[in-house]
Amino acid sequence: MIYGIGDLHLDYSKEKPMDIFGEQWINHEEEIFKNWKARVKDEDLILLPGDISWGLKLKEAYFDLKRIDDLPGKKIITKGNHDYWWQGLKKMNGLNLKTITFLQNNSYVYNNIGIGGSRGWTSEDTEGFDSQDEKIFNRELNRLELSLASIEANVDKKIAMLHYPPFGMDSTPNRFVDILKKYQVDICVYGHLHSEGHKFVVEDIIHGIQFYCVSSDYINFTPKIII
Repeated sequence: MIYGIGDLHLDYSKEKPMDIFGEQWINHEEEIFKNWKARVKDEDLILLPGDISWGLKLKEAYFDLKRIDDLPGKKIITKGNHDYWWQGLKKMNGLNLKTITFLQNNSYVYNNIGIGGSRGWTSEDTEGFDSQDEKIFNRELNRLELSLASIEANVDKKIAMLHYPPFGMDSTPNRFVDILKKYQVDICVYGHLHSEGHKFVVEDIIHGIQFYCVSSDYINFTPKIII
């Protein structure tokens, strides 16, 4: 089985309570861990598309990453906009976490299913989108392409992980979807949207790609079955 759950927003230090986003976030860590352990087995794969830990530095995020490492299943992690601890692959792999793979311009194959991804960025039609945003947007497009291009050609399916939804404010596909189409991606999971942001969720088959939102509060803090 392949599951997805994003936006864990773990905080080992207990300094960043998430209930400012609503009462559904009260004790959300305990709820995630409980539901995860009840559903996921060691042979399963869990896709975690960003906003993993509030730690500002890698040594701070390590405590949250270790808690994830100790949960059942293999895990794939991509970067979110709040993952300030994110470093190069060499440093992150140097943590020697046993069940976690970090995606950054690379890919992963699980049961002949190829998985790639990147953070993505806020859509170009967002109010206040400026030249700096455009620079980051284009860089993330390139990172997504590098990741998907690295997937071997003979896989049965392809999954893309993005933190930001690959849609405009009007829910139409943006340029990230062009990259997904180019590399014949079958499924795309994304997160980032919370509370009032849920009104922007798009879950449909578009251009032959099945899209799923797996923000933890959107899926009731329970890993969602993807395959």
